[in-house]
Amino acid sequence: MDLVIKNGTIVTASDIYQADIGVEGEKIVLMGHGLSGQEVIDATGCYVFPGFVDAHVHLSLVVGDMVSSDDFTTGTIAAACGGTTTVLDFVTPEPGQSLPEATIARRREADGQVAIDYGLHLTAIDAAPQTLQALPELAAQGYTSLKLYTTYAMRLDDDQLLRLLAVARECQLLPLVHTENHAAIAYLQTRFLAEGKTGPRYHPLSRPPVVEAEAADRVLTLAGLTGTPVCIAHLTCRETLAAVARARSRGQAVYAEVCPQHLLLSIDAYDRPGFEGARFVLSPPLRPRSHWQPLWQALADGGLQAVSTDHCPWTLEQKRRGCDDFTQIPNGVPGIETRVPLLYSEGVGKGRLSLNRFVEVCATGPARLFGLYPQKGTIAVGSDADLVLWDPNKEHTLTQENLHMNVDYSPYEAITVKGYPILVLLRGQVIVRDNEFVGQVGAGRFLKRTPRLDIFAPDDPPMDRRCHQEVL
Repeated sequence: MDLVIKNGTIVTASDIYQADIGVEGEKIVLMGHGLSGQEVIDATGCYVFPGFVDAHVHLSLVVGDMVSSDDFTTGTIAAACGGTTTVLDFVTPEPGQSLPEATIARRREADGQVAIDYGLHLTAIDAAPQTLQALPELAAQGYTSLKLYTTYAMRLDDDQLLRLLAVARECQLLPLVHTENHAAIAYLQTRFLAEGKTGPRYHPLSRPPVVEAEAADRVLTLAGLTGTPVCIAHLTCRETLAAVARARSRGQAVYAEVCPQHLLLSIDAYDRPGFEGARFVLSPPLRPRSHWQPLWQALADGGLQAVSTDHCPWTLEQKRRGCDDFTQIPNGVPGIETRVPLLYSEGVGKGRLSLNRFVEVCATGPARLFGLYPQKGTIAVGSDADLVLWDPNKEHTLTQENLHMNVDYSPYEAITVKGYPILVLLRGQVIVRDNEFVGQVGAGRFLKRTPRLDIFAPDDPPMDRRCHQEVL
C-alpha cells in the first residue's frame, strides 16, 4: 500500500480498537494487523480519529462594506490545524442576484483557494418563483441543504417559509434554520437605544432566549405542516431545546447543532470593561451559565446531533464600528480552529462526553446529516483517508499567537486544552504536522453531496393531512 498508519487506537462513533490502516491513493483500502506500505506512520500512544467536519462556517462573508477576516485560504488552513478536514460554507445571493448565479460566484471564490475539502449550503433570501424553480436543479448538482433565516435582512415571513419548506421536502433539501424573532429583536433594540443603553452588554438582552425559542417553535410548526425535516442552527438555550422536544414528540424529524461558545462562554463576557464585551457579540448571543448543563446533557444523550462553529471572525477594529451602538457591532466570533480541541478537552477530558460520542458530534453526525457519510466522518474501507492522529496528553494554550485564524483575538484566550492533533491527513496526504500547515493551498475539493433519503420518508404524510385525519 501507499501508506500504513500503525499502532494507533482507532476511534469511530461506534468503536474503539487497535488496528493498522492501509491507504492507497486517497482511500482507506484495508484495516487489520501487520500491514506494510511504502510509507509507514507510527501512531503509538495516539488516538486515530476521522477527519472532523464543521458544517457551519462563514469565510469571506460580506456584510455591507466589510468582509470577515478569514478567507477561504486562511480559514481552511486554520481548520486543518485544529483537526477539521471538511467544512460547509454558504451561498448567499446579493439583492437582484439569482441563486444559481450566486452559487457559481461562490464556487469561483473557493475553488483553488481551499486547503481542505468543502461544500456549500444554499441560502434562500426570498420565495420568488425563480428561487423555487432553481432549487431542484441545484439539489441535483449536490447542494442538498438550504439555509433559512427568520431575522436579518434576508429574513423570511411565514408564507415564504411555508413555500420554501414545501419545495425543500420535494427536493430532499435539509433546511438549516437560524431562528430568532426579528420583530421582537427590533423592538428591544429600539427601546434600549432610546434609553441610552448602547454598550455590548445590551446585545444579549435584546435577543433573550424566548426570542430564539419562539421562532424555533414557529418554524417547526410550519415544517410539521409540510412534513419537512429541519435542522435548527446554533441552538443556545433550554427554551429552544424544549421546542425541539415538543416537535419530536409530534413525530417530526428535527435535528439541531450547538457551538462551543454556547457550551463554554457565558453572558458575563459582555460585562467586561470598556468595549471588551464586543469581542463576544454574536447571534444568537451567549447565555447565562445555567444553560450550559442542559446543552451538554443534550449533546451527550442525543438531543443535539452536531457541534459546529458558526465561525465568522471580525477584527477588533471592525468590531469598533459599533462602539456607540451595539446594533452596529458585526456579529460573529472565531472558532474554526479551536472547536475540536475544546470539545475533547472540556467534553471527553471532563467526563461530559464519551470518546465515541465526541467523534459522533464532531465528525460522523454532521457528515451524516448533510450527505457526506461515509465518504467523510468515519474510518472505514472505502472512506476518504481523512485522518487525525491525536495526542491525548498534549497541552496547547489557545492564545491568538498560537493559532492560525486571521483575527487579532481569541474568545478562549489563555485557555489551555489537553489533547491536540499532531498529524492531520486529507485524502491520504499529510497536511498538518505538529501544528504547522504543510499541505497545499488549493488541494481542497468541492464536495457534491447526496440527500439524506432516510429522513425524507415518502410514505409519511405531511402534518396538514395528519391534522385532517385526526379531526375526522
